[in-house]
Amino acid sequence: MRRMQISGIMLVFFMACAAWMVLGVTMIERSSNQSQKLRGSVVELWGRPQRQQAPTFTLKWTETRTVERTEQSNGVSKVVREQVEEEHSKRLSTASTALTADLALDQRLKGLMWYSLYDLRFNGAWTYTHADRPGSLELRFLFPDPEGLYDGFRFVVDGVDRARELQPRDGAVWLELPVDRGQQVRLEIGYRTRGMDEWRYVPAEGVANLENFQLAMTTDFEAIDFPSATLSPSAKAKAGEGWKLEWTFQQLVTGQAMGIATPQPIQPGELAADLSFSAPVSLLFFFLLIFVLATLKGIDLHPINYLLIAGAFFAFHLLFAYLADHLEVVPAFALSSLVSVFLVVSYLRLVVSSRFAFVEAGLAQLLYLVIFSLAHFWDGFTGLTITVLSILTLFLLMQLTGRIRWSDPLSSVARIDGTIPAKS
Repeated sequence: MRRMQISGIMLVFFMACAAWMVLGVTMIERSSNQSQKLRGSVVELWGRPQRQQAPTFTLKWTETRTVERTEQSNGVSKVVREQVEEEHSKRLSTASTALTADLALDQRLKGLMWYSLYDLRFNGAWTYTHADRPGSLELRFLFPDPEGLYDGFRFVVDGVDRARELQPRDGAVWLELPVDRGQQVRLEIGYRTRGMDEWRYVPAEGVANLENFQLAMTTDFEAIDFPSATLSPSAKAKAGEGWKLEWTFQQLVTGQAMGIATPQPIQPGELAADLSFSAPVSLLFFFLLIFVLATLKGIDLHPINYLLIAGAFFAFHLLFAYLADHLEVVPAFALSSLVSVFLVVSYLRLVVSSRFAFVEAGLAQLLYLVIFSLAHFWDGFTGLTITVLSILTLFLLMQLTGRIRWSDPLSSVARIDGTIPAKS
C-alpha cells in the first residue's frame, strides 16, 4: 500500500514538472515576441543607447605646384608646364575639453519588458589654438543617433550661436571658418535628448590624445555601472539620490570611451520563466518534508492530496506570470505568494489539522516556495541559496528519520514519541 502511495506521489510530481516546463517555455516565447514588437516603438519614442563622439577639428588648405608633361605635336615633343592646385586636410587635436552630462532615469514597463530609459542634458566646450599654416578650419559634429530628438541644440563658435545656419545631413552638422596662425577657436555644443540603457562619450575613433580633459556627470539613480571598454571615473561622490562622477586628465592617450550604464530592472517575463523552470526543485523539497512528517505522525495523505497541493504551488507561478503584465514585480510576487500559501494552508487545515497546516506545512511552504523564489531576485546568489536550502533540508530529514529502521523503511517507522508501530 505504501509503495502505491509513493508511486502516486511521484506521478503527481512529474505531472507538475511537465506543467511548469510548458509554462516556462510559454513565458520565454511571450517575452521574446513582446521584446521584438515593443522595442522598436520604445526606440522611436525614446531613442537608442547613445554614443556621443567628440567633434572633429580638420584643417584644410590648398597648395599650388608646377606639373610638367610631354606633348607630341607634328612629331615634335614639347614639355608643357602648368600650375595645379591641390587640396590637403589634417585632423587636429584640441587643447582642452570640458563636458557635463546630467542623466535622469525614467524606467518604463511595456507588457512583460522593462526598459531602462533616461533623459540627458549634454553640454560641451572644446578649445583649439592654431599653430599651423593659414587655412580653413572645419568643425564637424556627429549626433549620437541620427533619428534622435535634440531639443535646445546650440552650436556656439567664439561666443556666437551658429546653430540656425547649419543644415544637418547624414546625422551631422559642420561649419568652416578661416584661421590664421595663433588664432584660438572655442566651440560649445549643448542639447537635451533621450536614450536607452547606456550613454558613452567617445573621444575619437581609435586612439585619442586628450589634453586638459574633464567630464562631469550627475545621475539621479544610485545603482550605477560602467559599460565594457570604458574608463572608470577619476572621482565619485554621492549627490542626493544619485552620484556625481568626474573623469579628469591632464594628458592621456587612450582608445577607450567614458560612460555609464543605467540600472536594468528585473524582467518579469524572464523571472517568471526562471521561477517555472526551478519550481520542481522547491516542490521536491516540500513533498519530501511533508511525506516524512506525515509518516512520522501517522497522517494518511493520499496522492490526490499531493495533487491538489501541487496545484496550489503551480497557481503561484501561473498567477505571477500573468499579473506581471499589469503590476510591478514585487506586488505581483507578494500577491501570488499569499494566494498560494492560503490555498495550501486552508486545504490542509481541513485534511489534517489547523496546527499541521499553519506550522509544519505553512512554514515549509514559506521556506521552499516563497524564500526559494525570492532567491531569483538576488543576482548571483540563486545557486548559493538553493545549495543552502538543500543542505538544511538534508539536515532536517536526517534528524527526523534518524530513528527509522531502514531494514523495513516503509512499514517499521519510529514515531516522534519513540514508539515503533507493530508490523501488520
